Amino acid sequence: MIIPVRCFTCGKVIGHKWDTYLDLLQADYTEGDALDALGLVRYCCRRMLMTHVDLIEKLLNYNSNSLPLSLANSWALAFVCILLTSLTSCMDRMC
Repeated sequence: MIIPVRCFTCGKVIGHKWDTYLDLLQADYTEGDALDALGLVRYCCRRMLMTHVDLIEKLLNYNSNSLPLSLANSWALAFVCILLTSLTSCMDRMC
């Protein structure tokens, strides 16, 4: 889904580093060099970025207008909206 805001193990804020991490990988950095450039030295924080699967980008490829909106789809959409709202408010409080 969405990159977690904090490391599950140590609690360090890492959510804001995801886009920079992807940019560094596109610039032909190795995963280790990209994580070093971001200042992530703890292996728990490095694990959070290296093992994250960005499913939200894959889900956005599907056109919701061409699919019938069933009850299951509406519940899933509501869950994603609530999750995004709570993460946004959480990030606003930290910054």
